[in-house]
Amino acid sequence: MAVVRRLSDLAGPAGGGDRGQGLKHSDGPWLRAADGADELVAHLGPVRAELTAAHEGLAAGAGRLTALAELAAVRESWERRIQAAQGECGSLAGKLRAVARAQGATNEAVRSSFAPVAEPAPGGGPR
Repeated sequence: MAVVRRLSDLAGPAGGGDRGQGLKHSDGPWLRAADGADELVAHLGPVRAELTAAHEGLAAGAGRLTALAELAAVRESWERRIQAAQGECGSLAGKLRAVARAQGATNEAVRSSFAPVAEPAPGGGPR
C-alpha cells in the first residue's frame, strides 16, 4: 500500500506519468439532469388541460350528487400539485445548470492558479 506523505507525491513521477489525468469535472451529468427536469415541465404542461377536459360535462350528467363537490376539491388539489411540480422542476433545471457553470468556472480558476507553478523556471531548471 502506497503512503502519501506530501501533496507532491500525488503528482506521480516528475515529468509526466498521469499528469493531467487527475480529478476532472464534467458538466454532463448536471446538464442531463437539468434537461430531464425541463422534460418533466413539458410533460406536465398539458396535464391540467387534460384534467379539465376529463371533467367537462360531469356536473350536467350527475345531477345533484354531493360527490361532485368532493370531486371538484380533489381536482383543484391536483391542479395545484401539478402547477407546483412544474414550478419546482423549472427552478431545479436552472439551478442544475448554474452548478455546472460554477464548477466549470472553479475548475478554470484552479487550473489558472497552478499555471505559474507548472511553467519552467528561467534557465530550464525546476522552480
